[in-house]
Amino acid sequence: MVIYGQVPSKSNGYRVTCIAGRGQLYKTKELKTYEKNFGLQYKRHPKILGNFELVVSVYFRSNKSDLDGMFKVVLDCLQSVCAIDNDRYCMRIVASKYVDKENPRIEITLNSLEDESKTKSSS
Repeated sequence: MVIYGQVPSKSNGYRVTCIAGRGQLYKTKELKTYEKNFGLQYKRHPKILGNFELVVSVYFRSNKSDLDGMFKVVLDCLQSVCAIDNDRYCMRIVASKYVDKENPRIEITLNSLEDESKTKSSS
């Protein structure tokens, strides 16, 4: 599946504010917009239950963005569109970083690891 747009990093997607003397974390407008666009672009596939592998190619606008900063955002988006049951079941991430100034995007493949985990636990 392909999701168009620059994926924000987790560190740039949240801000801390003080409300009634307590620190509170909130999502930035950029992150909220990305999550909404992710949901609109996501094409329904069978939900992966249990352990899975995330294979992702990330095309950033420039080489300034870190690859690792976007994993949490992508996993949270996948969970919110019900592509996965829970992001805690992500057992492996295979990621590649590219630069495409004109067409930032992520290309995602999800692979179930249920057969693999059953094989390892029975040996």
